[in-house]
Amino acid sequence: MVVHRRYLDRSRFIKGWIGWSPQVPFTGELVIVKGREERRVLVKDIRMRPSHLALLPDSRFLLVSGRTFRNESDGPWASNAVVFSPSGAPEAEFCVGDDIPAMVTDALGGIWTAHGDEGIYGGHPESAAGLAGWDTHGRTIWTPQGRLPDHPLQGCTAATDKEHVWLVWYSGSGSGGTFLTRITPTTGDVTSFLSPVLAPDGFAVRGNRAVLTRRDHNKRSVEVIRAELTGTTWAVTGRRRMRVPGRVVMRCGQGRDGSLWLRAGNSWLRIKA
Repeated sequence: MVVHRRYLDRSRFIKGWIGWSPQVPFTGELVIVKGREERRVLVKDIRMRPSHLALLPDSRFLLVSGRTFRNESDGPWASNAVVFSPSGAPEAEFCVGDDIPAMVTDALGGIWTAHGDEGIYGGHPESAAGLAGWDTHGRTIWTPQGRLPDHPLQGCTAATDKEHVWLVWYSGSGSGGTFLTRITPTTGDVTSFLSPVLAPDGFAVRGNRAVLTRRDHNKRSVEVIRAELTGTTWAVTGRRRMRVPGRVVMRCGQGRDGSLWLRAGNSWLRIKA
């Protein structure tokens, strides 16, 4: 999503590109590159500050803000997700919980969120579970229902791999540690594995191979860790520190079908699992 500088405001206290934020309402242009083809969609009058962008089936797309609120203690939660048509017109608005550090969509149009501590303990019913699945009308289609090895404290990142969705999170109590949770949207089945990396901020998986990254916050380097699944255990097979073109901050990595897309300054890097 490209936004002209005239719609942006720059923070005096945050360095780099992450310090720029849109002033609502604003106009943006969605740019989709596939092979040598490029598609551009003008999106006018956006009335939210989006934290996440994801594609949906039938050339639709989704913008989500990481936060929401209630006007009254017992009132409805404000919308923080908007589904747009292929032409850029809003089709639906709804709430997908509060405090969303990680979000991904699957091939069927499901929306998957991993929540942070303010969402988990902030009163929203689905956020309280730590992980959730939604449809494009804002209805809950999946909750953990006690099938996680511990209660989540913070979401880290997310990925897709064929028919599976992966949500990465860590716990602050009980068994502790960081977990990779694999969900099959068509059946609701869930399997969690102990992560070989503590609190990664990037993750992509292809079959039994994975790549994970840990950033040096606001610096131009990341640690790239490769891992392999044997039975029920992910084990590290390689590590290296990689210099990147720009600063890497929170929410810069998203895994899509075996590739980790990493935002580094004004560049996107593709790291294959």
